[in-house]
Amino acid sequence: MSSFNASNVDLSTASKEDVLCYLALSENDYNGHLGARISSIFVILFVSTAFTFFPVVAKRNPGWKIPHSVYLFARYFGTGVIVATAFIHLLDPAYSSIGPNTCVGSSGHWGDYSWCAAIVLTSVMIIFLMDLAAEVYVEHKYGVERDESATDAILTSNPHAHAGASDERPTPTRSKSNELFSDDSSNAERSFRQQIAAFLILEFGIIFHSVIIGLNLGVTGEEFATLYPVLVFHQSFEGLGIGARMSAIPFGRHKWLPWVLCLAYGLTTPISIAIGLGVRTTYNPDSKVALIVQGVLNAVSAGILIYSALVELLARDFLFDPCRTKRRSQLLYMVFCMLLGAGIMALIGKWA
Repeated sequence: MSSFNASNVDLSTASKEDVLCYLALSENDYNGHLGARISSIFVILFVSTAFTFFPVVAKRNPGWKIPHSVYLFARYFGTGVIVATAFIHLLDPAYSSIGPNTCVGSSGHWGDYSWCAAIVLTSVMIIFLMDLAAEVYVEHKYGVERDESATDAILTSNPHAHAGASDERPTPTRSKSNELFSDDSSNAERSFRQQIAAFLILEFGIIFHSVIIGLNLGVTGEEFATLYPVLVFHQSFEGLGIGARMSAIPFGRHKWLPWVLCLAYGLTTPISIAIGLGVRTTYNPDSKVALIVQGVLNAVSAGILIYSALVELLARDFLFDPCRTKRRSQLLYMVFCMLLGAGIMALIGKWA
């Protein structure tokens, strides 16, 4: 890069890395507006925390008489938001930072392989293995037996065997303490452990993303005026999705946990903005090192949210839930809410 003269480029000798890095890398472009940036800490703290807490608090206060359709809207709108976040707000920025047609992706060993896709794939596989391990652990702990003929039916493609096997659910058995699994407290605890594992993975991926956008908001230049209001909506919608999902988990004796999880999401971006302001004159989000860090974290988060959104949310809610509504009008409403959330979040991706 030191010998690259941007004002006199010879395309026959200039390398792809030189050109891409010249276009991508820049100096710190912080341009003031410190008061507005400080206000963003408190505004985003309020809206993200409030939208996350609302579904949880409303569920615990039936006296509010929130219509069921509002719960459905929050839950499935949030599902759409998370799906769009995975692809538009994480996967695309990951490729923009370390993809093959970037400064990083054309430099050194980064150019030897499609590392961005490999990181996403690795993240998906690791989350799958963690999810499977958690499921097996809970089944073993609570003595749940599965109908093994279901797998045989699928492998042999016997439609009659498959139809019978698909109706079989894991059957309860006696645990080591000789207590029936059908006991209400044990059933609730098992349900909690299965759902909380998937939820923690989901929130972890979103928090990774929130750290990056918070840092960038603290140091960005001319884009700050646009990015600020967009991120207010961005964090609100994500918070609504997290809160709606959390409100459906039977926390039981772990009543303190939803408040901690809500607060963790609400605090992440404001704290990151504050850190960004602390290093506003030295941190450069468009440096090569920063692009690598952002690209890797976005790719990891993309893998987490792609798995969570498609498997834990869409597939589990719409395809494999035995309790899914059979009313077509309600099902269409759920799908509409999901598509609306995905569409709005995808649109927001034009600016953030």
